[in-house]
Order: sequence, then C-alpha cells, then structure tokens
Amino acid sequence: MAGLEAKTAIVTGASSGIGAAIARALAQGGARVAGGARRTERLETELKLELDVTDPASCKRFVEEAVHELGGLDILVNNAGLGLGRDSFDVSSEEDEEVVLETNVHGLMRMTRLCLPHLRDGGHIVNLGSIAGRQAYQNAAVYVASKYAVRGFSYALREDLLGRPLHVTTVDPGLVESNFSRVRFRGDEEKAGAVYADVEPLHPDDVAECVVFALTRPKHVNIDELVVKALAQSSPVRIVRSQDA
Repeated sequence: MAGLEAKTAIVTGASSGIGAAIARALAQGGARVAGGARRTERLETELKLELDVTDPASCKRFVEEAVHELGGLDILVNNAGLGLGRDSFDVSSEEDEEVVLETNVHGLMRMTRLCLPHLRDGGHIVNLGSIAGRQAYQNAAVYVASKYAVRGFSYALREDLLGRPLHVTTVDPGLVESNFSRVRFRGDEEKAGAVYADVEPLHPDDVAECVVFALTRPKHVNIDELVVKALAQSSPVRIVRSQDA
C-alpha cells in the first residue's frame, strides 16, 4: 500500500464537518496539509489559508501560496460544497442557484485546473460528491444537478488524464451529521436537527476513512468511486428512523 508519509495535500472547505475530518486524517497519516476556508480561524491544519472557491482570484492566491509553502503537491481534496433550501424548483431563486453551482461545480473545476500543473507523479484528486448525484429527490433540483455534475466531471477528467500517473476518485456520501443542514436551512436549528433525528447517520470521520482508503491503495490501483451510506438509509430520502437510534 501507498502511505501518506511525506505527502502534501490541499483540502478545500476544511474548517468543519467532512473537510475538517479529512484534513485531520491526512495529517494523522503523516501528510502535510494546507486547509482552505473562508473562516480561517476555524482551521486546524498545518497551513491555514483563506479560500473562497467561488472567487477565481482567491483560488489562485490560495494555490500559489499553498504549493509554495508545501513545496509541491500530491493530493487535492475538493470538499467545499453546500446546498441551499429545500424548495421546489419553480419557487427557488436564481441567487441561490448561482451560489450552489459556483461552489459545488465551478469552484471544484477551478481548483482542479489550478492544481493540476503542480500535482506530482502518483498524485491524487478526490472529489466529494453525494448520493444526490446518483438518485434525484424532490425539492433539491439545483443541489442534485450540481452533484450529478461532479460525478460527470470526475468521469471526464479520468478520461482526459488517462496515461498520466494521476489518480481520480469520487466519494459519494449519504446522510452525514455535519454543518451541511444548518447551512442548507440558513441557521434554522430545528429544521437542521430534524434531518438527523431518530437515526444513526454517518459521521465525518467515516467519510474521512473512505478517502484515506482510496489514497493509500497501491500505485497501479485507482478507486474510481466510493459510495457510503448510513445503514438505515437506502436512498437520499428513504431513511428508517427509530426512537432507539
């Protein structure tokens, strides 16, 4: 197996939830990690750098500084992403659509383009998707579209990079207890809490373990996709809830 010792990594959206867990797991494995987020005070990575993936100038500054400080790049984890609202598409707003698409799709592609020239042979790109990119559900059209785009982009990127010694993996989690629902419902704690009520969801560390697994396979192995759900979940909205959870 490949190890993480002496590897260098960039993790976007590393200030909380899945991103923070991935950054922590990489560091525990011996990698040097540059974390990017708008809220740098919440970063716990070796390098704490401001990053807004929706802003091209911010992305460019971040990559230049991170690569310089790390002395090169082996791993890019495109984790930054969000959903806004649970409204039917016919009553959703174009403003929210732009935020979601700029973050989940354009930001991911932008960071990939900027990091590709710096990735060393044997490097690895990990894109965080969602089971929403595999099965649509109601009142989430834009978020679903964005995660289908992540999966499609990952497939196409793998085609474009074929023959180069670079790995591409998509990790598609299901229900994960994190800050995601709080952001989606704009700070409404009651609505956010209801998402995880009476069920044992995935935890960010569960997803981080999947990422580390993909990153530590032998060099000739590429884990194209990993799909991970809570045992009590079969689809984005089919979840068994119990008072004993």
